[in-house]
Amino acid sequence: MKLLASITAVAAAVFSTVAFAADLPDLGGKEVVIVTENAYPPLQFVDPATGAAIGWEYDAMVEVAKRLNITVSYENISWDAMIPAVSEAQFDMGMTGITIRDDRKEKVDFSDAYMRSEMVMLVRGDEDRFADAKGFAAIDDLLMAAQPGTTPFYVGVYEVLDGNEANPRIKLFETFGATVQALRSNDVDLVLTDGTAGNGYVAASEGKLKIVGDTLGAEDFGFIFPKGSELVGPINAAIASMKEDGTMDALNKKWFLDYKFGG
Repeated sequence: MKLLASITAVAAAVFSTVAFAADLPDLGGKEVVIVTENAYPPLQFVDPATGAAIGWEYDAMVEVAKRLNITVSYENISWDAMIPAVSEAQFDMGMTGITIRDDRKEKVDFSDAYMRSEMVMLVRGDEDRFADAKGFAAIDDLLMAAQPGTTPFYVGVYEVLDGNEANPRIKLFETFGATVQALRSNDVDLVLTDGTAGNGYVAASEGKLKIVGDTLGAEDFGFIFPKGSELVGPINAAIASMKEDGTMDALNKKWFLDYKFGG
């Protein structure tokens, strides 16, 4: 009976996947150019061992491409240029752990959320001068790194500091990777980031980085498209099918639990 139950369960899962695939639109091999930053492990980053761009989002797009019958290619760009470039239709789509926000919706269209993450405080592994946001704010000579226009920047300004976007305690960098490098080099004392990227860097740091304090709010990630893009509906359908059939859970397990940075 156990064997029969197992066979039945497997058959049901296969049938469910096939049913979803049948319901999804076939885009006939359409070429889709996606722009990314490759600076948010484990979502997307450059493997230091191989030089290949890998991560959760890349694996997700492999699955999306199969389900929708699209051909995907990638370009690289800095974060601050990404939303303007996609809004001007220089690329078909953007991915880099982009928080879904109303002000950004004025410039680009978002997919449905594919992941939720929480804002965390990333510090050096030996940091002992503060253990939360209040402690950081109370020490006037401590510095925070951020990318302009990002959710971590605004959380830093309004949730940690005094609401002044020109506060000299915030040092601006072009890429998220550069903020982490500045932290490692003792040029700044704190990087605010989503838990996804933060945990990825901690896992790869061999104890040189850690996360302190409570989370500072949650955010939903989505892919971005030029306004009015016909890709939004099909991508949303693929995301829904991947959530339903367990593909998203499998990706989360691979990249957040099983993947060993530097291994």
